[in-house]
Amino acid sequence: MIYADQRWVGEHGIGRFARQVLAGFDYRPVPLTSNPAAALDPWRLSRALHHLGSEDLFFSPGYNAPLACRAPHVFTIHDLNHVDRPENSSPLKRIYYATLLKRAVHRAMCVLTVSEFSRGRILAWSGAAADKVVNVGNGVSPEFHPDVEPYRLSRPYLLCPTSRKLHKNDLRVVQAFAQASLEGMLLVFTGEPTAALSASIQHHRLEGRIQFTGLVPEEQMPSLYRGAEAVVFVSLYEGFGLPLLEAMTCGTPVVTSNTSALPEVAGDATLLVEPTSGDEIARAMERIISDSDLRQQLRARGLARTARFSWKDTADRVRQVLHAAPVSPVEKVV
Repeated sequence: MIYADQRWVGEHGIGRFARQVLAGFDYRPVPLTSNPAAALDPWRLSRALHHLGSEDLFFSPGYNAPLACRAPHVFTIHDLNHVDRPENSSPLKRIYYATLLKRAVHRAMCVLTVSEFSRGRILAWSGAAADKVVNVGNGVSPEFHPDVEPYRLSRPYLLCPTSRKLHKNDLRVVQAFAQASLEGMLLVFTGEPTAALSASIQHHRLEGRIQFTGLVPEEQMPSLYRGAEAVVFVSLYEGFGLPLLEAMTCGTPVVTSNTSALPEVAGDATLLVEPTSGDEIARAMERIISDSDLRQQLRARGLARTARFSWKDTADRVRQVLHAAPVSPVEKVV
């Protein structure tokens, strides 16, 4: 019997991966409703799976693993953000990764990840054998396409589809937007402002030119992407970068970072910048808005690039890994 941790399903990167991958599996959910990222979850998960035997299999689409489990198990580390980025770490997280999670990598039948960048980092950090970590990639949902109805605002806009986590680099985007010569253009952030971001907007006197969407339902995101003149996604660190893929699939040109997994996903279909340089981001904003030929080239390249990514392929790769377990095969729901 396949047991899978359905608690990861949600409106976030791991949540979308979990929803899409688990949709094609015949599995039994774990009998837990608690937060799978909580500090005590490895203990709770071990108790919930105590009855499993060697003929069973446990799979998690997220980075949680049981402290002990008699069944073979596979879990997913999407990136090492909590290890590599100090602003997203804490003493508790560092202890969790250095002890429990590193041990879990060696005990698991296999560890999944979503990019070659993340695979390389996990192998270097954990010291695991090269065949222990498998890149299954990410996909993009069919709701994202270039023919979606564009979102309309009173003025043309650049879209920054981020959370307020510090590694998303929002403060530097505001700084770059203030530097750039983009008269008549709005900058739109998803989500709500933080006090620091509001203070930066006031400092640069951009109150009338920057807007926040609040929480955007997932079904409205394609329209928001499609309506933008360009997307600015200059995160300091990504294990994959789903917003980049979603924007390109909607036919919207993108400015993104030349670091972590983003160049791997982007290929030659975006403008790449050094994300710690406000000057580079500002120049890229100006260039992508002023050059209509460039926007058309990036649009065409982006659509060609994203044709390589599908959730079906990702789910098939996961299924291949789980099939290799010495248990009953994973069945696709008919």
